[in-house]
Amino acid sequence: MPAICSQSSDFCLPAPKMVCYSEFMKVTKSTILVFFLAIALFVLAVVVFSPASYSALKLVSLITVFTALLSFIASLLTNDYSWTDRLWSTLPVAYAWIYAYEASFKRTSLAAALLITVWGARLTFNFARRGGYTGEEDYRWSILRKRIRNPVLWIIFNLLFIASYQQFLFIAFTSPLSLLSHSPSSVFTPLSFVAIILFFLCLGIETLADQQQYTFQQAKYHLLERDARHAEDYERGFRTSGLFRRSRHPNYFGELGLWWSLYLFCASFHTSLLHFTLAGPILLTLLFIGSTVFTESITASKYPEYAAYQKQVPAILFRFW
Repeated sequence: MPAICSQSSDFCLPAPKMVCYSEFMKVTKSTILVFFLAIALFVLAVVVFSPASYSALKLVSLITVFTALLSFIASLLTNDYSWTDRLWSTLPVAYAWIYAYEASFKRTSLAAALLITVWGARLTFNFARRGGYTGEEDYRWSILRKRIRNPVLWIIFNLLFIASYQQFLFIAFTSPLSLLSHSPSSVFTPLSFVAIILFFLCLGIETLADQQQYTFQQAKYHLLERDARHAEDYERGFRTSGLFRRSRHPNYFGELGLWWSLYLFCASFHTSLLHFTLAGPILLTLLFIGSTVFTESITASKYPEYAAYQKQVPAILFRFW
Protein backbone atom coordinates (compact mmCIF):
# COMPACT_ATOMS: atom_id res chain seq x y z
CA MET A 1 0.00 0.00 0.00
CA PRO A 2 2.37 2.76 -1.27
CA ALA A 3 2.14 4.57 1.92
CA ILE A 4 -1.28 3.14 1.26
CA CYS A 5 -0.97 5.09 -1.98
CA SER A 6 -1.68 8.24 -0.04
CA GLN A 7 0.29 10.47 -2.38
CA SER A 8 -2.23 9.95 -5.14
CA SER A 9 -5.60 11.34 -4.17
CA ASP A 10 -8.32 8.71 -4.40
CA PHE A 11 -12.10 8.74 -4.55
CA CYS A 12 -12.47 7.06 -1.18
CA LEU A 13 -11.18 9.99 0.89
CA PRO A 14 -13.79 10.87 3.51
CA ALA A 15 -12.60 14.48 3.66
CA PRO A 16 -10.48 16.74 1.51
CA LYS A 17 -7.63 16.39 3.99
CA MET A 18 -6.12 13.61 6.01
CA VAL A 19 -6.65 13.00 9.72
CA CYS A 20 -4.23 14.42 12.25
CA TYR A 21 -2.71 12.16 14.92
CA SER A 22 -0.09 13.92 17.01
CA GLU A 23 -0.81 12.81 20.57
CA PHE A 24 2.85 12.73 21.61
CA MET A 25 5.43 14.98 19.99
CA LYS A 26 3.53 17.52 17.93
CA VAL A 27 3.82 16.98 14.17
CA THR A 28 4.23 20.38 12.55
CA LYS A 29 5.87 21.86 9.49
CA SER A 30 8.95 22.43 11.65
CA THR A 31 9.28 18.81 12.79
CA ILE A 32 8.76 17.62 9.22
CA LEU A 33 11.43 20.06 8.05
CA VAL A 34 13.86 18.69 10.68
CA PHE A 35 13.02 15.16 9.49
CA PHE A 36 13.92 16.04 5.89
CA LEU A 37 17.00 18.01 6.94
CA ALA A 38 18.36 15.01 8.87
CA ILE A 39 17.84 12.81 5.81
CA ALA A 40 19.43 15.36 3.48
CA LEU A 41 22.53 15.60 5.69
CA PHE A 42 22.79 11.81 5.88
CA VAL A 43 22.43 11.45 2.11
CA LEU A 44 25.16 14.04 1.59
CA ALA A 45 27.45 12.30 4.07
CA VAL A 46 26.93 8.91 2.45
CA VAL A 47 27.64 10.23 -1.04
CA VAL A 48 30.71 12.23 0.01
CA PHE A 49 32.36 9.94 2.53
CA SER A 50 31.54 6.43 1.32
CA PRO A 51 34.38 4.44 -0.27
CA ALA A 52 34.74 4.92 -4.01
CA SER A 53 34.21 1.18 -4.46
CA TYR A 54 30.60 1.45 -3.24
CA SER A 55 28.06 1.14 -6.02
CA ALA A 56 25.03 3.41 -6.26
CA LEU A 57 22.84 0.47 -5.27
CA LYS A 58 24.85 0.05 -2.05
CA LEU A 59 24.64 3.78 -1.30
CA VAL A 60 20.90 3.75 -1.87
CA SER A 61 20.55 0.74 0.42
CA LEU A 62 22.53 2.44 3.23
CA ILE A 63 20.37 5.54 2.96
CA THR A 64 17.19 3.44 3.05
CA VAL A 65 18.25 1.66 6.25
CA PHE A 66 18.69 5.07 7.88
CA THR A 67 15.42 6.56 6.58
CA ALA A 68 13.44 3.45 7.55
CA LEU A 69 14.78 3.57 11.11
CA LEU A 70 14.23 7.32 11.32
CA SER A 71 10.65 6.97 10.05
CA PHE A 72 9.96 4.21 12.57
CA ILE A 73 11.36 6.23 15.48
CA ALA A 74 9.45 9.33 14.37
CA SER A 75 6.21 7.34 14.24
CA LEU A 76 6.74 6.14 17.83
CA LEU A 77 7.45 9.67 19.05
CA THR A 78 4.53 11.30 17.25
CA ASN A 79 1.97 8.50 16.85
CA ASP A 80 1.88 9.58 13.18
CA TYR A 81 2.47 6.85 10.58
CA SER A 82 2.77 8.95 7.43
CA TRP A 83 6.54 9.52 7.59
CA THR A 84 7.15 7.03 4.80
CA ASP A 85 4.33 8.69 2.85
CA ARG A 86 6.30 11.94 2.96
CA LEU A 87 9.30 10.21 1.39
CA TRP A 88 7.36 8.50 -1.40
CA SER A 89 7.84 11.25 -3.97
CA THR A 90 11.09 12.71 -2.64
CA LEU A 91 13.59 9.97 -1.78
CA PRO A 92 13.37 8.16 -5.17
CA VAL A 93 14.34 11.45 -6.83
CA ALA A 94 17.51 11.58 -4.72
CA TYR A 95 18.22 7.96 -5.65
CA ALA A 96 17.84 8.76 -9.34
CA TRP A 97 20.52 11.45 -9.12
CA ILE A 98 22.83 9.13 -7.17
CA TYR A 99 22.57 6.65 -10.04
CA ALA A 100 23.19 9.49 -12.50
CA TYR A 101 26.28 10.52 -10.52
CA GLU A 102 27.60 6.94 -10.64
CA ALA A 103 27.13 6.96 -14.43
CA SER A 104 29.03 10.28 -14.69
CA PHE A 105 25.81 11.95 -15.85
CA LYS A 106 25.85 10.34 -19.26
CA ARG A 107 22.78 11.24 -21.25
CA THR A 108 20.85 8.01 -20.61
CA SER A 109 21.11 8.27 -16.82
CA LEU A 110 20.57 12.02 -16.96
CA ALA A 111 17.37 11.50 -18.97
CA ALA A 112 16.10 8.94 -16.45
CA ALA A 113 16.90 11.22 -13.51
CA LEU A 114 15.05 14.11 -15.17
CA LEU A 115 12.00 11.91 -15.82
CA ILE A 116 11.89 10.84 -12.17
CA THR A 117 12.38 14.43 -11.03
CA VAL A 118 9.35 15.55 -13.06
CA TRP A 119 7.34 12.69 -11.53
CA GLY A 120 8.51 13.58 -8.02
CA ALA A 121 7.76 17.30 -8.38
CA ARG A 122 4.19 16.66 -9.54
CA LEU A 123 3.46 14.04 -6.88
CA THR A 124 5.01 16.19 -4.14
CA PHE A 125 2.76 19.09 -5.16
CA ASN A 126 -0.31 16.85 -5.06
CA PHE A 127 0.65 15.51 -1.64
CA ALA A 128 1.40 18.97 -0.27
CA ARG A 129 -1.93 20.52 -1.29
CA ARG A 130 -3.71 17.73 0.57
CA GLY A 131 -1.90 18.59 3.80
CA GLY A 132 0.78 15.90 3.69
CA TYR A 133 3.54 18.22 4.88
CA THR A 134 1.58 20.04 7.55
CA GLY A 135 1.32 17.27 10.13
CA GLU A 136 -1.71 15.41 8.84
CA GLU A 137 -1.78 11.62 8.63
CA ASP A 138 -3.48 9.47 6.01
CA TYR A 139 -6.75 8.41 7.61
CA ARG A 140 -6.32 4.83 6.40
CA TRP A 141 -3.51 4.16 8.87
CA SER A 142 -5.85 4.81 11.79
CA ILE A 143 -8.44 2.45 10.30
CA LEU A 144 -5.84 -0.27 9.79
CA ARG A 145 -4.54 0.21 13.32
CA LYS A 146 -8.05 -0.35 14.68
CA ARG A 147 -8.37 -3.53 12.61
CA ILE A 148 -5.09 -4.95 13.92
CA ARG A 149 -6.06 -3.97 17.49
CA ASN A 150 -3.09 -5.59 19.27
CA PRO A 151 -0.59 -2.76 20.02
CA VAL A 152 2.43 -5.10 19.89
CA LEU A 153 1.39 -6.46 16.49
CA TRP A 154 0.86 -2.90 15.29
CA ILE A 155 4.40 -1.91 16.30
CA ILE A 156 5.77 -4.97 14.47
CA PHE A 157 3.66 -4.14 11.40
CA ASN A 158 4.82 -0.55 11.57
CA LEU A 159 8.49 -1.57 11.66
CA LEU A 160 8.39 -4.37 9.10
CA PHE A 161 5.86 -3.03 6.60
CA ILE A 162 5.22 0.71 6.93
CA ALA A 163 8.79 1.80 7.65
CA SER A 164 10.89 -1.03 6.20
CA TYR A 165 9.15 -2.85 3.34
CA GLN A 166 7.65 0.21 1.72
CA GLN A 167 11.04 1.94 1.75
CA PHE A 168 12.70 -1.22 0.46
CA LEU A 169 10.42 -0.70 -2.53
CA PHE A 170 12.15 2.64 -3.13
CA ILE A 171 15.30 0.60 -3.75
CA ALA A 172 13.43 -1.93 -5.87
CA PHE A 173 11.57 0.31 -8.30
CA THR A 174 14.56 2.62 -8.83
CA SER A 175 17.00 -0.29 -9.24
CA PRO A 176 16.55 -0.46 -13.06
CA LEU A 177 18.60 2.75 -13.15
CA SER A 178 21.63 0.62 -12.28
CA LEU A 179 21.41 -0.78 -15.83
CA LEU A 180 22.30 2.66 -17.18
CA SER A 181 25.43 2.86 -15.05
CA HIS A 182 26.89 -0.28 -16.58
CA SER A 183 25.37 -0.18 -20.05
CA PRO A 184 27.96 -0.39 -22.84
CA SER A 185 25.77 1.79 -25.06
CA SER A 186 24.24 5.21 -24.55
CA VAL A 187 22.59 5.38 -27.96
CA PHE A 188 18.84 5.94 -27.78
CA THR A 189 16.88 3.27 -29.63
CA PRO A 190 13.29 3.37 -30.94
CA LEU A 191 12.33 1.39 -27.84
CA SER A 192 13.89 4.09 -25.65
CA PHE A 193 11.71 6.75 -27.24
CA VAL A 194 8.62 4.54 -26.99
CA ALA A 195 9.32 4.14 -23.27
CA ILE A 196 9.62 7.92 -22.81
CA ILE A 197 6.32 8.48 -24.63
CA LEU A 198 4.61 5.86 -22.46
CA PHE A 199 6.10 7.46 -19.36
CA PHE A 200 4.56 10.85 -20.16
CA LEU A 201 1.27 9.25 -21.20
CA CYS A 202 1.00 7.53 -17.82
CA LEU A 203 2.15 10.67 -16.01
CA GLY A 204 -0.59 12.60 -17.81
CA ILE A 205 -3.23 10.05 -16.81
CA GLU A 206 -2.14 10.18 -13.17
CA THR A 207 -2.01 13.98 -13.16
CA LEU A 208 -5.47 14.36 -14.69
CA ALA A 209 -6.95 11.70 -12.39
CA ASP A 210 -5.52 13.38 -9.30
CA GLN A 211 -6.84 16.76 -10.42
CA GLN A 212 -10.31 15.39 -11.19
CA GLN A 213 -10.44 13.68 -7.81
CA TYR A 214 -9.15 16.74 -5.96
CA THR A 215 -11.74 19.11 -7.43
CA PHE A 216 -14.48 16.53 -6.87
CA GLN A 217 -13.58 16.07 -3.20
CA GLN A 218 -13.27 19.83 -2.67
CA ALA A 219 -16.70 20.41 -4.22
CA LYS A 220 -18.21 17.45 -2.39
CA TYR A 221 -17.35 19.10 0.92
CA HIS A 222 -18.41 22.54 -0.37
CA LEU A 223 -14.90 23.97 -0.47
CA LEU A 224 -15.40 24.62 -4.19
CA GLU A 225 -18.52 25.36 -6.18
CA ARG A 226 -20.24 22.14 -7.23
CA ASP A 227 -20.45 21.17 -10.87
CA ALA A 228 -24.02 20.28 -11.81
CA ARG A 229 -22.73 17.61 -14.20
CA HIS A 230 -21.50 15.59 -11.23
CA ALA A 231 -24.64 15.89 -9.11
CA GLU A 232 -25.24 12.12 -9.11
CA ASP A 233 -21.66 11.45 -8.03
CA TYR A 234 -21.97 13.91 -5.16
CA GLU A 235 -25.08 12.03 -4.10
CA ARG A 236 -23.34 8.65 -4.36
CA GLY A 237 -20.33 9.93 -2.44
CA PHE A 238 -17.66 8.87 -4.93
CA ARG A 239 -16.65 9.85 -8.44
CA THR A 240 -17.62 7.74 -11.46
CA SER A 241 -17.12 10.36 -14.18
CA GLY A 242 -14.08 11.54 -16.12
CA LEU A 243 -11.20 9.06 -16.02
CA PHE A 244 -13.03 7.22 -13.26
CA ARG A 245 -15.39 5.86 -15.91
CA ARG A 246 -12.43 3.94 -17.31
CA SER A 247 -10.74 2.79 -14.11
CA ARG A 248 -11.71 2.85 -10.46
CA HIS A 249 -8.14 3.96 -9.72
CA PRO A 250 -6.79 5.70 -12.83
CA ASN A 251 -4.11 7.39 -10.72
CA TYR A 252 -2.84 3.96 -9.67
CA PHE A 253 -2.74 2.91 -13.31
CA GLY A 254 -0.72 6.00 -14.19
CA GLU A 255 1.71 5.52 -11.30
CA LEU A 256 2.36 1.87 -12.13
CA GLY A 257 2.53 2.55 -15.85
CA LEU A 258 5.25 5.16 -15.57
CA TRP A 259 7.49 2.88 -13.47
CA TRP A 260 7.01 0.03 -15.94
CA SER A 261 7.87 2.53 -18.69
CA LEU A 262 10.99 3.57 -16.82
CA TYR A 263 12.07 -0.07 -16.56
CA LEU A 264 11.52 -0.44 -20.31
CA PHE A 265 13.62 2.68 -20.90
CA CYS A 266 16.51 1.33 -18.79
CA ALA A 267 16.28 -2.16 -20.29
CA SER A 268 16.41 -0.71 -23.81
CA PHE A 269 20.12 -0.03 -23.25
CA HIS A 270 20.77 -3.50 -21.85
CA THR A 271 21.54 -6.68 -23.76
CA SER A 272 18.19 -8.17 -22.74
CA LEU A 273 14.76 -6.84 -21.83
CA LEU A 274 14.71 -9.29 -18.92
CA HIS A 275 16.77 -8.34 -15.87
CA PHE A 276 16.48 -9.02 -12.15
CA THR A 277 15.54 -5.36 -11.56
CA LEU A 278 12.20 -6.22 -13.18
CA ALA A 279 11.31 -7.30 -9.62
CA GLY A 280 10.92 -3.60 -8.78
CA PRO A 281 7.84 -2.79 -10.89
CA ILE A 282 6.44 -6.27 -10.16
CA LEU A 283 6.61 -5.75 -6.38
CA LEU A 284 5.19 -2.26 -6.76
CA THR A 285 2.27 -3.67 -8.74
CA LEU A 286 1.55 -6.23 -6.03
CA LEU A 287 1.62 -3.47 -3.42
CA PHE A 288 -0.93 -1.42 -5.35
CA ILE A 289 -3.19 -4.45 -5.72
CA GLY A 290 -3.10 -4.94 -1.95
CA SER A 291 -3.74 -1.24 -1.41
CA THR A 292 -6.74 -1.37 -3.75
CA VAL A 293 -8.28 -4.30 -1.88
CA PHE A 294 -7.87 -2.53 1.47
CA THR A 295 -8.99 0.89 0.25
CA GLU A 296 -12.07 -0.47 -1.47
CA SER A 297 -13.09 -2.45 1.60
CA ILE A 298 -13.37 0.92 3.36
CA THR A 299 -15.16 2.58 0.47
CA ALA A 300 -17.66 -0.25 -0.01
CA SER A 301 -18.58 -0.09 3.68
CA LYS A 302 -19.29 3.65 3.36
CA TYR A 303 -21.18 3.81 0.06
CA PRO A 304 -23.96 1.29 -0.78
CA GLU A 305 -23.72 1.92 -4.55
CA TYR A 306 -20.02 1.18 -4.71
CA ALA A 307 -20.50 -2.57 -5.26
CA ALA A 308 -22.34 -1.88 -8.53
CA TYR A 309 -19.54 0.46 -9.63
CA GLN A 310 -16.99 -2.30 -8.93
CA LYS A 311 -18.84 -4.62 -11.32
CA GLN A 312 -18.91 -2.06 -14.13
CA VAL A 313 -15.39 -0.56 -14.07
CA PRO A 314 -11.95 -2.24 -13.83
CA ALA A 315 -10.05 -1.74 -10.58
CA ILE A 316 -6.69 -0.51 -11.91
CA LEU A 317 -6.39 -1.46 -15.57
CA PHE A 318 -7.37 1.47 -17.73
CA ARG A 319 -10.20 0.81 -20.18
CA PHE A 320 -9.11 2.83 -23.21
CA TRP A 321 -12.07 1.69 -25.31
